[in-house]
Amino acid sequence: MTPRHDGRMPSEIRPVSLQRGFVRTSPGSVLYRAGATTVLVTAHLADKVPPFLEGKGTGWLTAEYSMLPGSTPTRKSRGPDGRATEIQRLIGRSLRAIIDMKALGPWTIHIDADVLEADGGTRTAAITAAFLAVADAIRVRMGAHRVPEILKDSVAAISAGIVKGEPVVDLDYVEDSTADVDMNVVRLGRGGLVEVQGTGEGGTFTRGQLQALLDLAESGIDRLTMLQREVLAGDWPFSETDLGGIGNIG
Repeated sequence: MTPRHDGRMPSEIRPVSLQRGFVRTSPGSVLYRAGATTVLVTAHLADKVPPFLEGKGTGWLTAEYSMLPGSTPTRKSRGPDGRATEIQRLIGRSLRAIIDMKALGPWTIHIDADVLEADGGTRTAAITAAFLAVADAIRVRMGAHRVPEILKDSVAAISAGIVKGEPVVDLDYVEDSTADVDMNVVRLGRGGLVEVQGTGEGGTFTRGQLQALLDLAESGIDRLTMLQREVLAGDWPFSETDLGGIGNIG
Protein backbone atom coordinates (compact mmCIF):
# COMPACT_ATOMS: atom_id res chain seq x y z
CA MET A 1 0.00 0.00 0.00
CA THR A 2 1.24 3.46 -0.92
CA PRO A 3 1.50 6.06 1.86
CA ARG A 4 -0.75 9.09 1.47
CA HIS A 5 0.49 12.63 0.95
CA ASP A 6 0.84 13.16 4.72
CA GLY A 7 2.55 9.83 5.35
CA ARG A 8 -0.53 7.98 6.65
CA MET A 9 -1.45 4.57 5.39
CA PRO A 10 -4.95 4.17 3.83
CA SER A 11 -6.47 2.80 7.07
CA GLU A 12 -4.92 5.41 9.39
CA ILE A 13 -6.96 8.25 10.87
CA ARG A 14 -5.38 11.60 11.67
CA PRO A 15 -4.03 12.29 15.17
CA VAL A 16 -7.08 13.14 17.31
CA SER A 17 -7.35 15.03 20.58
CA LEU A 18 -10.52 15.61 22.60
CA GLN A 19 -10.52 18.20 25.37
CA ARG A 20 -13.53 18.21 27.71
CA GLY A 21 -14.65 21.29 29.59
CA PHE A 22 -13.05 23.75 27.19
CA VAL A 23 -15.74 26.40 27.78
CA ARG A 24 -16.23 27.28 31.45
CA THR A 25 -19.75 28.64 30.98
CA SER A 26 -21.13 25.57 29.21
CA PRO A 27 -22.18 22.40 31.09
CA GLY A 28 -20.83 20.34 28.20
CA SER A 29 -18.08 21.43 25.84
CA VAL A 30 -15.40 19.67 23.80
CA LEU A 31 -12.56 20.98 21.67
CA TYR A 32 -11.93 18.41 18.94
CA ARG A 33 -8.76 18.35 16.87
CA ALA A 34 -8.12 15.94 13.99
CA GLY A 35 -4.95 16.91 12.18
CA ALA A 36 -5.46 20.57 11.21
CA THR A 37 -9.25 20.50 11.69
CA THR A 38 -10.46 22.07 14.95
CA VAL A 39 -14.11 22.12 16.04
CA LEU A 40 -15.60 23.46 19.27
CA VAL A 41 -18.86 21.82 20.36
CA THR A 42 -21.00 22.95 23.29
CA ALA A 43 -24.19 21.45 24.71
CA HIS A 44 -26.83 23.18 26.83
CA LEU A 45 -30.09 21.95 28.36
CA ALA A 46 -33.28 24.03 28.48
CA ASP A 47 -36.28 22.98 30.57
CA LYS A 48 -38.75 23.40 27.72
CA VAL A 49 -39.52 21.73 24.42
CA PRO A 50 -40.71 22.91 20.99
CA PRO A 51 -44.45 23.60 20.73
CA PHE A 52 -45.13 20.36 18.84
CA LEU A 53 -43.89 18.36 21.88
CA GLU A 54 -45.53 20.33 24.68
CA GLY A 55 -47.53 18.15 27.05
CA LYS A 56 -46.22 14.89 25.59
CA GLY A 57 -43.66 14.18 28.31
CA THR A 58 -40.83 13.77 25.84
CA GLY A 59 -37.70 15.76 25.09
CA TRP A 60 -35.87 16.98 22.01
CA LEU A 61 -32.38 17.63 20.67
CA THR A 62 -31.43 20.22 18.09
CA ALA A 63 -28.12 21.33 16.58
CA GLU A 64 -26.55 24.34 14.92
CA TYR A 65 -23.34 24.36 12.89
CA SER A 66 -21.21 27.21 11.62
CA MET A 67 -17.77 27.93 10.24
CA LEU A 68 -16.04 30.94 11.73
CA PRO A 69 -14.81 33.56 9.24
CA GLY A 70 -11.16 32.66 9.83
CA SER A 71 -11.63 28.89 9.61
CA THR A 72 -10.64 28.81 5.91
CA PRO A 73 -7.86 30.56 3.94
CA THR A 74 -10.49 32.73 2.23
CA ARG A 75 -12.75 34.48 4.75
CA LYS A 76 -16.00 32.60 5.33
CA SER A 77 -18.97 34.97 5.50
CA ARG A 78 -21.16 34.75 8.58
CA GLY A 79 -24.77 33.70 8.32
CA PRO A 80 -26.72 30.60 7.34
CA ASP A 81 -26.16 28.75 4.09
CA GLY A 82 -27.41 25.54 2.53
CA ARG A 83 -24.35 23.49 3.47
CA ALA A 84 -24.49 24.53 7.13
CA THR A 85 -28.21 23.73 7.29
CA GLU A 86 -27.63 20.25 5.85
CA ILE A 87 -24.77 19.57 8.29
CA GLN A 88 -26.62 20.71 11.39
CA ARG A 89 -29.54 18.48 10.45
CA LEU A 90 -27.12 15.57 10.15
CA ILE A 91 -25.67 16.35 13.59
CA GLY A 92 -29.16 16.49 15.08
CA ARG A 93 -30.24 13.19 13.51
CA SER A 94 -27.05 11.49 14.63
CA LEU A 95 -27.39 12.53 18.26
CA ARG A 96 -31.13 11.87 18.43
CA ALA A 97 -30.30 8.27 17.49
CA ILE A 98 -28.78 7.73 20.95
CA ILE A 99 -31.18 9.78 23.10
CA ASP A 100 -34.11 8.19 24.94
CA MET A 101 -36.46 11.15 24.58
CA LYS A 102 -38.97 9.77 27.09
CA ALA A 103 -36.23 9.36 29.69
CA LEU A 104 -34.99 12.88 28.95
CA GLY A 105 -38.42 14.29 29.70
CA PRO A 106 -39.57 17.82 28.76
CA TRP A 107 -36.07 19.19 28.15
CA THR A 108 -34.31 20.31 24.98
CA ILE A 109 -30.62 19.65 24.38
CA HIS A 110 -29.02 22.38 22.24
CA ILE A 111 -25.81 21.48 20.41
CA ASP A 112 -23.67 24.21 18.88
CA ALA A 113 -20.75 23.19 16.64
CA ASP A 114 -18.36 25.93 15.54
CA VAL A 115 -15.49 25.21 13.17
CA LEU A 116 -12.37 27.09 14.22
CA GLU A 117 -10.12 25.64 11.53
CA ALA A 118 -11.29 23.55 8.58
CA ASP A 119 -9.13 20.91 6.93
CA GLY A 120 -11.72 18.30 6.04
CA GLY A 121 -14.06 16.21 8.18
CA THR A 122 -15.71 19.03 10.13
CA ARG A 123 -19.18 17.44 10.20
CA THR A 124 -17.86 14.09 11.40
CA ALA A 125 -15.70 15.82 14.02
CA ALA A 126 -18.76 17.72 15.27
CA ILE A 127 -20.77 14.51 15.70
CA THR A 128 -17.98 12.68 17.51
CA ALA A 129 -17.38 15.61 19.88
CA ALA A 130 -21.09 16.24 20.42
CA PHE A 131 -21.56 12.85 22.09
CA LEU A 132 -19.07 13.83 24.79
CA ALA A 133 -20.54 17.32 25.18
CA VAL A 134 -24.07 15.93 25.57
CA ALA A 135 -22.96 13.31 28.11
CA ASP A 136 -21.25 16.00 30.19
CA ALA A 137 -24.19 18.41 29.93
CA ILE A 138 -26.60 15.75 31.23
CA ARG A 139 -24.20 14.80 34.02
CA VAL A 140 -23.74 18.41 35.15
CA ARG A 141 -27.38 19.50 34.89
CA MET A 142 -29.18 16.30 35.90
CA GLY A 143 -26.66 14.14 37.73
CA ALA A 144 -24.35 11.29 36.71
CA HIS A 145 -27.01 8.64 37.38
CA ARG A 146 -29.19 10.12 34.64
CA VAL A 147 -26.61 9.75 31.86
CA PRO A 148 -27.04 5.98 31.23
CA GLU A 149 -30.81 6.39 31.56
CA ILE A 150 -30.92 8.99 28.77
CA LEU A 151 -28.07 7.85 26.51
CA LYS A 152 -28.72 4.51 24.85
CA ASP A 153 -25.31 4.29 23.17
CA SER A 154 -22.37 6.36 21.97
CA VAL A 155 -22.09 7.73 18.45
CA ALA A 156 -19.14 8.73 16.28
CA ALA A 157 -18.54 9.56 12.63
CA ILE A 158 -15.74 9.62 10.10
CA SER A 159 -15.16 10.16 6.40
CA ALA A 160 -13.87 7.71 3.81
CA GLY A 161 -13.23 8.06 0.12
CA ILE A 162 -11.45 6.89 -3.00
CA VAL A 163 -8.40 9.02 -3.74
CA LYS A 164 -6.23 8.26 -6.77
CA GLY A 165 -8.05 4.96 -7.12
CA GLU A 166 -7.43 3.80 -3.54
CA PRO A 167 -9.93 3.62 -0.65
CA VAL A 168 -8.76 5.70 2.34
CA VAL A 169 -10.25 6.83 5.64
CA ASP A 170 -10.46 10.24 7.35
CA LEU A 171 -9.80 12.54 4.41
CA ASP A 172 -8.18 15.93 4.92
CA TYR A 173 -8.91 18.83 2.57
CA VAL A 174 -6.23 17.93 0.02
CA GLU A 175 -7.75 14.47 -0.35
CA ASP A 176 -11.37 15.54 -0.06
CA SER A 177 -11.00 18.18 -2.78
CA THR A 178 -9.61 15.64 -5.28
CA ALA A 179 -11.50 12.48 -4.24
CA ASP A 180 -13.26 10.36 -6.85
CA VAL A 181 -15.70 9.19 -4.14
CA ASP A 182 -16.49 10.96 -0.89
CA MET A 183 -18.42 9.35 1.98
CA ASN A 184 -19.41 10.21 5.54
CA VAL A 185 -20.41 7.41 7.91
CA VAL A 186 -22.17 7.75 11.27
CA ARG A 187 -22.35 4.70 13.54
CA LEU A 188 -23.28 3.78 17.09
CA GLY A 189 -20.58 2.52 19.43
CA ARG A 190 -22.05 -0.99 19.66
CA GLY A 191 -22.69 -1.10 15.92
CA GLY A 192 -25.60 -0.02 13.77
CA LEU A 193 -25.25 2.59 11.07
CA VAL A 194 -27.11 5.85 11.62
CA GLU A 195 -26.33 7.45 8.27
CA VAL A 196 -24.16 6.87 5.20
CA GLN A 197 -23.63 9.77 2.79
CA GLY A 198 -21.74 8.68 -0.30
CA THR A 199 -21.20 10.46 -3.59
CA GLY A 200 -19.26 9.70 -6.73
CA GLU A 201 -17.56 13.05 -7.24
CA GLY A 202 -15.62 12.09 -10.34
CA GLY A 203 -17.62 9.13 -11.59
CA THR A 204 -19.20 5.97 -10.25
CA PHE A 205 -18.10 3.37 -7.72
CA THR A 206 -18.71 -0.34 -7.42
CA ARG A 207 -20.45 -2.29 -4.66
CA GLY A 208 -17.07 -3.79 -3.79
CA GLN A 209 -15.57 -0.30 -3.38
CA LEU A 210 -18.54 0.69 -1.24
CA GLN A 211 -17.91 -2.27 1.06
CA ALA A 212 -14.21 -1.39 1.29
CA LEU A 213 -15.09 2.18 2.28
CA LEU A 214 -17.58 1.00 4.90
CA ASP A 215 -14.98 -1.37 6.36
CA LEU A 216 -12.42 1.44 6.60
CA ALA A 217 -14.99 3.80 8.14
CA GLU A 218 -16.11 1.27 10.74
CA SER A 219 -12.51 0.58 11.73
CA GLY A 220 -11.96 4.33 12.13
CA ILE A 221 -15.14 4.68 14.19
CA ASP A 222 -13.95 1.86 16.45
CA ARG A 223 -10.83 3.92 17.17
CA LEU A 224 -12.85 7.07 17.80
CA THR A 225 -15.21 5.22 20.14
CA MET A 226 -12.26 4.00 22.17
CA LEU A 227 -10.92 7.55 22.31
CA GLN A 228 -14.31 8.78 23.53
CA ARG A 229 -14.25 6.11 26.20
CA GLU A 230 -10.72 7.06 27.29
CA VAL A 231 -11.60 10.75 27.47
CA LEU A 232 -14.72 10.15 29.56
CA ALA A 233 -12.80 7.65 31.74
CA GLY A 234 -14.82 7.11 34.95
CA ASP A 235 -17.74 9.05 33.48
CA TRP A 236 -18.21 6.50 30.68
CA PRO A 237 -21.93 5.70 31.01
CA PHE A 238 -21.99 2.15 29.66
CA SER A 239 -21.01 -1.23 31.09
CA GLU A 240 -17.70 -2.94 30.37
CA THR A 241 -19.34 -5.41 27.99
CA ASP A 242 -21.07 -2.78 25.88
CA LEU A 243 -18.10 -2.32 23.56
CA GLY A 244 -16.76 -5.84 23.66
CA GLY A 245 -16.46 -6.07 19.89
CA ILE A 246 -14.26 -3.02 19.53
CA GLY A 247 -10.53 -3.49 19.19
CA ASN A 248 -7.63 -1.45 20.43
CA ILE A 249 -6.66 1.96 19.15
CA GLY A 250 -3.05 1.19 18.49
